[in-house]
Amino acid sequence: MTDRYDPQAFRAGLEEHGWILPTPVKGGYGRGPLFEDVLNRFDALVMRSAEGDGATELTYPPIVARALIEKMGYLDNFPQLIGSVHSFFGKDLQAREMADLARGGERWEHMLDITEVMLLPAACYPIYPNFSGLLPEGGRLITTKNWCYRHEPSDEPTRLQSFRMREFIRLGAPEEVEAWRDSWLERGLALLKGLGLPAAPDVANDPFFGRAGRVMANSQREQRLKFEILVPVISEENPTAICSFNWHQEHFSGKFGIRRSGDRVAHTACLGFGLERVTLALIKTHGFDVQAWPAEVRAQLWPKG
Repeated sequence: MTDRYDPQAFRAGLEEHGWILPTPVKGGYGRGPLFEDVLNRFDALVMRSAEGDGATELTYPPIVARALIEKMGYLDNFPQLIGSVHSFFGKDLQAREMADLARGGERWEHMLDITEVMLLPAACYPIYPNFSGLLPEGGRLITTKNWCYRHEPSDEPTRLQSFRMREFIRLGAPEEVEAWRDSWLERGLALLKGLGLPAAPDVANDPFFGRAGRVMANSQREQRLKFEILVPVISEENPTAICSFNWHQEHFSGKFGIRRSGDRVAHTACLGFGLERVTLALIKTHGFDVQAWPAEVRAQLWPKG
């Protein structure tokens, strides 16, 4: 009998039914038309559920200034995940030499040099520099959707190097930000359970690097600064995080001078729905045949009118 949570069998089923398309890149498979349809319809459902919140939607490219990544402290905390963009700055002779090396099956990347940009690791990162200075009374609420990159090559179908996040970012007074985070933890859980997903919340931590990172992870959990909503997708014992909630306190607002009334440093928090992971959770829970999904789930994702 096949293990219900066998990740290799799940990936094989996704490919067989056209949900995903194989590529040579680990964690970089293609998405079929039905996968994209479900993903976009889930994102639309999230946006409908947030209509009354008054979030301002901002759009950014999936690259970010190298200087911003450095300022964020990403190199200290997550060096194992970075994606640096390099390019060619040479002349004709060097270009021919590089092409000859590639044709001969030799290494050629030493002929590239660093650029000013890196791949975006979190959809919320470009937001904070735009709000340096004094926030309006009541703070701000922003939403954004973007492709993110984290260097975690894997054949496991939920562990992607390139993926999309729908994020909401709250900036304001500590009590406002914490209340918003707690409210959305309940709302997000209700939304996912309403789609028939066996979702459950849990305290979590980010994958901080090294010995110092273990201390930071423990502190993050003890202060309950990060929550995740989990669904069994490739393992029942280790369910997959499909939604996360991070309360940064003054970490980003202090770096970018984001202030509130009385010239006090504001707090920030974000919540993110992993759009590929939610889609995979729906497939795992309801099956490869979308026509056989429960009527109440289909009604939410494909509303009439």
